[in-house]
Amino acid sequence: MSMTDILKAEDIKAAMDAFKAAESFDHKKFFKMVGLKAKSAEDVKKAFKVLDVDQSGFIEEDELKFVLKGFSKDGRDLSDKETKAFLVAGDKDGDGKIGIDEFAALVAEA
Repeated sequence: MSMTDILKAEDIKAAMDAFKAAESFDHKKFFKMVGLKAKSAEDVKKAFKVLDVDQSGFIEEDELKFVLKGFSKDGRDLSDKETKAFLVAGDKDGDGKIGIDEFAALVAEA
């Protein structure tokens, strides 16, 4: 499964273009732009599974750095600062990674 099975390719491209510059990533705006915020809980879980590259049940910091590549092969890597901010926003239980429920909450608050 890929993100284009869940989201519209043109929405993904528009969001990628909007956050092309370094240090510009804002997960709330991004989730709205790609259309993930408007998706069902089931679709949000599907998106999580695409982003959980190692299928551990969590999106760890090293996977977060490459999160935009999960949406598009042309996506840029997040900077260390962007990655840390994204992790802090999503890691509600402080275990250093984002679980599926934390991801769903992160998308819902966007």
